[in-house]
Amino acid sequence: MTVAKTTTLRARLFAGAALCAASLLAANPALAQEANDTPAKADAAAPADDGSLDIVVTARKRQESLLDTPIAISAFSAESLKSLNAANLADVGKYVPNLNISRYGVGNTAQAAVFIRAIGLQDHLITTDPGVGVYLDGVYLGRQLGSNLSLSNIERIEVLRGPQGTLYGRNTLGGAINVITSKPGANEGALIEAQVGSRGRINGRFLADIRVSSDLAVSVSGTYERRDGVGEAVNVTNPSARIGEQNDFSGRAAAYWTPSDNFSILTSVDFVRARDGQSPYRVDIYDPAAAGFTSADLVRPDDSGTNVPGLETTSLDLFGASITAELKLSDELSTKFITSYRQTKYTGGLADTDTPTLQSVFPETGDAEQVSTELQLNGEFGKFNFVSGLYYFYENGSNQSSPAFFFFGPSDYTIQQRTNSYAVYANGNYDLTDKLSIGAGVRYSNDDKRATANFSSFPAPVTRNASYDAVTAQGNITYKFTPDVSVYGTIQLGYQPGSFTPRPFGGPSSFNASPKTTATNYEIGFKGKILPNWTLLVSGFITEYGDRGLPYSFINANGFNTVIISADARARGIEAESTVTFGGFRLRGSIGYLDSKITSVNSLPPAFFPTGGTPVAGAPTALSPEITGAVAGSYTYTMGSGAAITGQIDYSYRSSEYGQPVARVSELIAPRSLVGFNLKYENAKRDLSFTVYGNNIFNEVYDTGRLDQGGFVGVVVSNDRSEFGVRFSKKFGGK
Repeated sequence: MTVAKTTTLRARLFAGAALCAASLLAANPALAQEANDTPAKADAAAPADDGSLDIVVTARKRQESLLDTPIAISAFSAESLKSLNAANLADVGKYVPNLNISRYGVGNTAQAAVFIRAIGLQDHLITTDPGVGVYLDGVYLGRQLGSNLSLSNIERIEVLRGPQGTLYGRNTLGGAINVITSKPGANEGALIEAQVGSRGRINGRFLADIRVSSDLAVSVSGTYERRDGVGEAVNVTNPSARIGEQNDFSGRAAAYWTPSDNFSILTSVDFVRARDGQSPYRVDIYDPAAAGFTSADLVRPDDSGTNVPGLETTSLDLFGASITAELKLSDELSTKFITSYRQTKYTGGLADTDTPTLQSVFPETGDAEQVSTELQLNGEFGKFNFVSGLYYFYENGSNQSSPAFFFFGPSDYTIQQRTNSYAVYANGNYDLTDKLSIGAGVRYSNDDKRATANFSSFPAPVTRNASYDAVTAQGNITYKFTPDVSVYGTIQLGYQPGSFTPRPFGGPSSFNASPKTTATNYEIGFKGKILPNWTLLVSGFITEYGDRGLPYSFINANGFNTVIISADARARGIEAESTVTFGGFRLRGSIGYLDSKITSVNSLPPAFFPTGGTPVAGAPTALSPEITGAVAGSYTYTMGSGAAITGQIDYSYRSSEYGQPVARVSELIAPRSLVGFNLKYENAKRDLSFTVYGNNIFNEVYDTGRLDQGGFVGVVVSNDRSEFGVRFSKKFGGK
């Protein structure tokens, strides 16, 4: 039986079993804790994250119940993330239907290439934009390198699936992820956490949340994470890091001032300093003559075979600052002002052949600065409410690769880009009756880009300019059968500006801007509390994309080329999430089905493609597994003293997918299944806990990206290997 047939059979068997059990098993990792501005403290005698249905989200930039929001959303509380051993954004990607996170970026583990419903981007260069927006406390993170956030002092995470072009704007074709941190004053006191485990795992975390006065609270948090690597740079003398090694430190400080009931200011600064090993990488050879080397030239998988010093290590330095001011103008009207500054610097690189030859070696550095400002005017007038705003975003960044080599010759490049984005939007909702409500919104976006490329194949630097604009809109209708059971229908439009050619080694004529991408999403859904102990969320969608920009990479005599191909595409699918509780048991899970295809290829950039072909109509889109699923079962036993013991086991599955938008067997990524567990003890006051955990307990090693380079395939391999350990947490002070 072929790999493809085996994969399809496995996916169908999994889908059948999961769908048969969906009404009882399909879970909602979404049961988040109540999320008010100043969250109420849980009863000390009750286990944290009790699965309350009073879930508050801010997906529509105002607080409302998840069950009242007419889009597909998954939400995770801080306690849910801990129970799943989710340490970063990539871990969250294992538990949401039709969400997939790849880690291909220039060997740097700080990258998170987020794909929702087949929309995303695995590249990281400044001239490319992600297809899913990641937001930290309302601030858009423009770069994928640095967006694999460490989840410290998190209140909740919201994953919005489907185009979010009206409220969130550009680069949210697939959806948006909101990371919301706890405001100062929400959890007064101090917290320390320590974690030790196999593979040299040592983590430490602290949080201090202090009320300085009746109107001022401050919080300071820090996280240190260390883990040994999985391989060695065997041909580098005195390597500075092991392959897959982790050595990260991050911190955040915030102040929340509320001088009156009508006015507040939240300020924050955060940083990340990562000094990690290169992502595990290997080479699969299928044609030694075309590749120019054989398997005898390769080192052990997980080891690095290059002899270029520095490629075995990567770095990330990130700094951010933001101010959020809110003013209540009257009982009906309020304003919000958000401004931010963020800076990212990184190093990385790959030797594509994973051998001591200089056939294809690209060390890389990059940087980006961004400034964003948003001014909102929001209103609540009985049955009518609205959110409106003005938005501005500026980014200036660059990528450099030097000294780089391709077939033993220099292959250096530098790309710089400056972006200015402006938008105005409004979104409203009206309750026609107690059961029926309608909503609509519109946004105008304008984007100006200026990019300069200087490649070794260019006689001189080349500068290009491009301007884009679009009007996006959405409309929705919701009908409530009961306060806890509703159905909805929505139509959403999305927009993404075009991109300049990322790696135009073909010469100046190949450095061009692609057209803008548009999306139209039709979605229906059901949200409700079927029984007192059973919550079910179901959505079905069809999304059509016009002039979707598909990055496509290939090797030819000119170099390692990455171009943007313009194509129309279609995605359709079904998603279900559910939670069932009975006594101390809780069963949570999710299932997603996705069918995504290219429907037509509109234009091919001027370049010389290899004999392997290019994307064509009918080909699958990249990194889009047909089946995504997860299930987590837990049981809490409360002792007579009030202390509690909770055991949980979780399972995550992703079916096969292609590394590029072509149906080449060489770029087929096999399915993967991951299993983890937690066994936690909490004292009666819930201020002390001790946890025994296991991640990926069967040590499944899987591919996260595959790229055919003519005779061989470059493969970025997973770094979340099996790990077992203990975690200790202690809270001090507070009420």
